[in-house]
Amino acid sequence: MTRATATRARLITADELQAMGDIGRCELIRGQLNMMSPAGYRHGNVAGNIHALLWNYVKKHKLGNVLAAESGFVLESDPDTVRAPDVAFIRKDRLPGADHVKFFKGAPDLAVEVLSPEDRLAQIVRKVGDWLSAGAQSVWVVNPKTNTITVYRDDQTIAIFQDDDTIKNDPAVPGFKMKVEQAFE
Repeated sequence: MTRATATRARLITADELQAMGDIGRCELIRGQLNMMSPAGYRHGNVAGNIHALLWNYVKKHKLGNVLAAESGFVLESDPDTVRAPDVAFIRKDRLPGADHVKFFKGAPDLAVEVLSPEDRLAQIVRKVGDWLSAGAQSVWVVNPKTNTITVYRDDQTIAIFQDDDTIKNDPAVPGFKMKVEQAFE
């Protein structure tokens, strides 16, 4: 009698992922590598606009650091989850040293996810949950198709901003204000 054995893929750790070098856009989800296609022009433009607005405000007020797309954050361990938002803000008191080269341990204070055409609702809900569970104060889900930004906060409130609405009073970035239309210029 032959016994069938299911083969289970070996889980990858955050350190192993980082040691792989430039393997393309990916995230590590509970030990499984999730490859992603490069983002399109509109996606990059919207993420760039938000990054520039946040970066200018954060630097002017010496609040911390704003990271560009694909910076890795270790959100869970054993099995490891490493997410990479399109834009991230980390408060000054949480910043690692300037020579820190590994993925950041924990969530940024603010994670910004710009939707791509291939994103599915279940994936986005899981990402938002991962960010908030790991300690993010706020997660912005930016939809270039509808020109809206949905803000999920760690106090479990959700707000949808559109057109000429202004995002303000976000606990992650004190004092920051941004008209939604600025993201989509």
